[in-house]
Amino acid sequence: MSRKLVLMGAAGRDFHVFNCCYRDNPEFEVVAFTAAQIPHIEDRRYPAALAGSLYPDGIPIRPEDDLDEVLEGNDIDEVVFAYSDISLDYLEERRKKVAAKGIRFSVFDIDATMLPSSKPVIAITAVRTGCGKSQVSRRITHILRGLGKKMVAIRHPMPYGDLALQAVQRFENYEDLERHNCTIEEREEYEPHIKNGVVVYAGADYAAILEQAEQEADVIIWDGGNNDTPFYQPDLWIVVADPHRAGHELKYFPGTENFARAELILINKVGSAREQDIRVVEANAKMVNPSAIIVRRESTLDVPQPELIKGKRVLAIEDGPTTTHGGMPFGAGVLAARDNGAAEIVDPRSCAVGEIADTFENYPDIGALLPAMGYGEAQIRDLEATVNAVDCDLVLVATPIDLTRLIKIEKPHMHIGYRLSAQDGQLAEAVSRVVS
Repeated sequence: MSRKLVLMGAAGRDFHVFNCCYRDNPEFEVVAFTAAQIPHIEDRRYPAALAGSLYPDGIPIRPEDDLDEVLEGNDIDEVVFAYSDISLDYLEERRKKVAAKGIRFSVFDIDATMLPSSKPVIAITAVRTGCGKSQVSRRITHILRGLGKKMVAIRHPMPYGDLALQAVQRFENYEDLERHNCTIEEREEYEPHIKNGVVVYAGADYAAILEQAEQEADVIIWDGGNNDTPFYQPDLWIVVADPHRAGHELKYFPGTENFARAELILINKVGSAREQDIRVVEANAKMVNPSAIIVRRESTLDVPQPELIKGKRVLAIEDGPTTTHGGMPFGAGVLAARDNGAAEIVDPRSCAVGEIADTFENYPDIGALLPAMGYGEAQIRDLEATVNAVDCDLVLVATPIDLTRLIKIEKPHMHIGYRLSAQDGQLAEAVSRVVS
């Protein structure tokens, strides 16, 4: 008889685990996925077109809050945990909760879900959401271009729409973003690559994605999401650490695995971090991954007109996932306001409406900044209404994309961001070694 499983996920890693380990495998029956972290991803089905021959009706996706009900009514043998940026304490709580019902609890098999590629793979991962993976990925593309290599970036899944239609997605221009009805979160990851002339792939079936991407690239860049592990076997595994959250590299799953297994540990944001915190990260690296190359890099703020910030009452719009489940208390907007003499960083919470108000309720520690949440059209419109309701002199848009493509900001505004310092050295040497 087949073993009955539940996959605990967040509409991404869990689907990849299913595709690699359980699709068309008669030894297992996946009774349900559960969904957490991201709004509007539950109460649908993993479609039959992706689920394989054993699931002609697809597989239900239930809210994680319904886990007890799913376990009690289906004679489940095992729960497999398959999403990212989760504290080890939270993971242990879930383990105890499931084990108390006499059901086995495990985490996904990292090695079994790293697919081999015929092309060199450079994987950029992190210890937490918001460490600066995207900056590093873009820097890698510049290095590869200088070496005469053609690369594509394969992005961690963000399947918020029709999953069957999203099996393989290719993004080469801004029109592709419109055609695929991309959310703000998707645009934040794809648009900077497109701006730099790099094709991006994403979707739900990463074996099919890889097969297509290999046809047009010399090198595959795995641009990971959250602090997840690579979906492809890396020839160079890079992990980005954040000294603003020193110690988190040992406390959050599966970033702990990236930190322990990567060949190169890049400590980012050193220009704005305390030296003592940088040294904590370095000491932890030497303890758990003594053979890794350790590189310090600075994330430089791009502020086009810093003089316009001085003396102003400023609203800072920051990357959504970084400041929500990533737990980062500030981003480029807050730093730019502080560094350039803003009179006040305005707290937007009293002006929040709809799903943005729900976000602040769900993440009460966010503080005086506005996370750029936009997982659907309703949330985007709530974001627009919230921005325009805030009494401020200047809006600092510190998202990876030009947010004004999606919302109308009725106040003076400035787009700012981060870029990784161009000092390559060991980073360029490591890249050259795997693609030469």
